Amino acid sequence: MNSIDLFVKNWGSKSAMVPIASEDITELELKLSAYMPDAYKYLISTYGLVHTPNVLTKICDLGVDITEVQDFLSLDDVFSLSKLYEMTGMPKGHILFASDCKGSMFCFKLSDCTHRQADSAVWFYDHTAVTVKKVANSFTEWLEAFNEL
Repeated sequence: MNSIDLFVKNWGSKSAMVPIASEDITELELKLSAYMPDAYKYLISTYGLVHTPNVLTKICDLGVDITEVQDFLSLDDVFSLSKLYEMTGMPKGHILFASDCKGSMFCFKLSDCTHRQADSAVWFYDHTAVTVKKVANSFTEWLEAFNEL
């Protein structure tokens, strides 16, 4: 989990992050009828909801082509926004977990979460273009891309 720890160290805001109880994560999984990847659960159960306001600045300074992450969603928002975004045009079958600064979302495919797994691919829902595209083969790989900035 070094990539996750390094991501939080490099990018997490210094405001108090509160780890999320495993019982609350299990409750979300029951509501979704899905298993969240272990790597994602490690992040939120160890650190809580990470806010990364400096990622955008660094991406702009470097001029790299990577979509920035700004906020990891609360568990209530993971559930409710996943449903809401589907009702407003996002293709069905995605679990949102984080947002950029423009209202687009990072997500896991529901079909990838039917069984317990250590990690899962990360997808990006562009709410302006109404498209979903794969941005990383795993949650850990996705975070590593930010660590390399």
